[in-house]
Amino acid sequence: RRHRQRVRGHPPRGGRLEQSDATGWMAAYALAMASIATILHRSGRRPATDLIIKFLEHFVGIREAMDTLGVWDEEDGLYYDELVTADGDRVAVKVRSMVGLIPLFAVETLDSELIDRLPRFKHRMQWFIENRPDFSLHIETQSQDGEVRRFLSLVNRHRLPKVLRYMLDEQEFLSPYGVRALSRYHKDHPYVFSMMGTSQSVEYQPAESTNGLFGGNSNWRGPVWFPVNYLLIESLQKFHYYLGDSFTVEYPTGSGQKRTLADVAAELSRRLTHTFLRGPDGRRPVYGGAEKFQQDPHWRDLILFYEYFHGDNGAGIGASHQTGWTGLVAKLIQQSGE
Repeated sequence: RRHRQRVRGHPPRGGRLEQSDATGWMAAYALAMASIATILHRSGRRPATDLIIKFLEHFVGIREAMDTLGVWDEEDGLYYDELVTADGDRVAVKVRSMVGLIPLFAVETLDSELIDRLPRFKHRMQWFIENRPDFSLHIETQSQDGEVRRFLSLVNRHRLPKVLRYMLDEQEFLSPYGVRALSRYHKDHPYVFSMMGTSQSVEYQPAESTNGLFGGNSNWRGPVWFPVNYLLIESLQKFHYYLGDSFTVEYPTGSGQKRTLADVAAELSRRLTHTFLRGPDGRRPVYGGAEKFQQDPHWRDLILFYEYFHGDNGAGIGASHQTGWTGLVAKLIQQSGE
């Protein structure tokens, strides 16, 4: 139930890192596998009730581990990694990064149409609800006109606005071109971690990493990455499917404007797609200062799919042919059209 992995960077000897993001990924994986199992079951080619129950139980176990690990900070309203030293001391690593947002990925709604077709699964879920009171913290039930919906999520409706307060703040995660991997807050407030005579610093770096910490890459250092942004948008759509139009959040944070989660998802899609579109000045953010691609009529309409993007100006960084994930922009455009 606990995901333990080699500590990022250089931890004290014998220490380990309880990872909010890795645990959140596993919860999202369990719900995704349960969803796939329901499709297999509906196809009639293979009874998959046992698989659905199995992955539901996995989700419950991971959810319990998430709370046991202590990675949720109630005062801050965000998820953090936690370092456990060889002596058993627990220290929260309070870096505002994608680590704190990935638990949003674990969310699904089960409708009556599905549940009624799976009586064994329905019985097992009811057992959890009746015999595991703590489970109810992460599953809600809606009943309307004879229809019953079950809502499963790592981040419940009470924690959701707290996490989104950071994610939708333009001084934190929200870039004009999507959600940054690291909060801009750390530009002026680097996070310094000191233990056993050594110190490590994490600073906001919107482009390439300037040091070798965490392997020298810039995954969680500040750029905008399409895969996690796409999953954030999909998760907001799933939250909206259950919570509906009555659940609103401030967007952007501090603006005083309330928006539904569907609206927020659409606005994030717009920011991501505008990375590739010409602005009023005729320039595409994706090409930054590359004048050949900005000005030359033979080149300026040849769009490249970069690996990741500058957290402040949207310029493409890394490999220029990463259609494997940046190509997701096509799906965002399609959704916007629909």
